[in-house]
Amino acid sequence: MTHELTPAAAWLRLQEGNARFVNADASHPNQDASRRASLVNTQHPFAVIFGCSDSRLAAEIIFDLGLGDVFVVRTAGQVIDDAVLGSLEYSVEILGVPLIVVLGHDSCGAVTATIDTVETGTMPAGFIRDLVERITPSVLTARRAGVTDVNATVIEHTRQTTERLVDSSRIISNAVDAGTVAVVGVSYRLDEGKAVLVSGFGSVET
Repeated sequence: MTHELTPAAAWLRLQEGNARFVNADASHPNQDASRRASLVNTQHPFAVIFGCSDSRLAAEIIFDLGLGDVFVVRTAGQVIDDAVLGSLEYSVEILGVPLIVVLGHDSCGAVTATIDTVETGTMPAGFIRDLVERITPSVLTARRAGVTDVNATVIEHTRQTTERLVDSSRIISNAVDAGTVAVVGVSYRLDEGKAVLVSGFGSVET
């Protein structure tokens, strides 16, 4: 399945929605009863957003979207596991989305916890440890570049996650090589509400 939008057109649509949100001019599209009814038996999202589970990072709100517009996958610290890869591959292979957005944000608790672990050597309890272990390579890469600030480390983690995603999935990497899909890393600024492009594979140039 191929979506009618190009990766560049999908990214432009997200940028336009985010600009409306930032300017307090959101239009809240596709949120009425007729839209709901039209989606009972089908869906054609134009992008998949793989973001952090943080309560301040609701994708449909910050990009001013509605029902059926985006396929959303969320984990704390946007960490990749097999379920995430399967979900993203489903969005590309079955739903035909032309754009994958890896969405990080300022003051990320999962990244902060990982920085604390790297500095103290003390692992958190339970399955939080799994999150920290998956984020640690990004923190170490940031440290080697002289980056210690949490928000700058989040940007590095978003870049690293974008790269790992393409490296880990043949379905996604083949789609990027074919030009039908782009994968972009985006950092969300909590104070402004602005989503900023920080990395990418494939073209989103208009």
